[in-house]
Amino acid sequence: MEQDLEQIRDQQKQSWNKFSGGWKKWDELVMDFLKPMGDEIIRLLNPQHNDLILDVASGTGEPALTIAEKLSGGKVIMTDLADDMLAIARENAASRGIKNIETVTCDVCELPFPDNTFDAISCRFGFMFFPDMLLAAKEMVRVLKPGGRIATAVWNVPEKNFWVTATMGTINRNMELPAPPPGSPGIFRCAKDGFISDLFLQAGLKNVSQVEVSGKLNCKTVDAYWGMQTEVAAPIVAALANANDTMKEKIKTETYAAVNEKFPDGNIVIDSSALVIYGEK
Repeated sequence: MEQDLEQIRDQQKQSWNKFSGGWKKWDELVMDFLKPMGDEIIRLLNPQHNDLILDVASGTGEPALTIAEKLSGGKVIMTDLADDMLAIARENAASRGIKNIETVTCDVCELPFPDNTFDAISCRFGFMFFPDMLLAAKEMVRVLKPGGRIATAVWNVPEKNFWVTATMGTINRNMELPAPPPGSPGIFRCAKDGFISDLFLQAGLKNVSQVEVSGKLNCKTVDAYWGMQTEVAAPIVAALANANDTMKEKIKTETYAAVNEKFPDGNIVIDSSALVIYGEK
């Protein structure tokens, strides 16, 4: 991997380890929010009882743990760059009595598995953070058995994801943040229609399909929304770290106003949109 890509990978690793505490705190809310995308991945992969399945960018454990529960004789290997995230996944597995899992801390661009190992691969909201997305896709294809299935979820366009633009839009309006280099990791990096489908085809997959999946971030209160955003979302935390107290308060006040305007009844349930892409080797 090129040096600048290695640097991005190391930054990602540091960031996800750093924010693991926030992910643990908000795990129930976030996992409920992301469940429809995980359910669609599982539906497309259609795991069979004895399958060996790889879950990439596992984070705190979903959809890997739900897949593991469906396997009577199979197993799920969960991978992530950040071991602190996988530690939470192991705790979640233990609390649910799930034993047919294994965790491996590794980089998706250098998967430590032989060719043609896995029956299926899941990856929910990982691709947009991979330094080299094509290399990552090719690595996944390499370790997938012939005829194996792969499914991934990425966020759709900003216009359909107010749950993040409410805060990031306010930050961008108030702070002159430097524009990230083109193609650098970010939440909407894979949002263009057909982007991941094209990547899958380049990596050698066939029968590629894409479907839009909606979700709901059921925060209930604007305080919970702000708390989750500022303890889980790395770009938001990074931006606020560069703001003085006055600016932070201004951003918070304006974000609250934007959310309250959209949900005048005070019940904060924010729609989201993702794309789930499927392919076969």
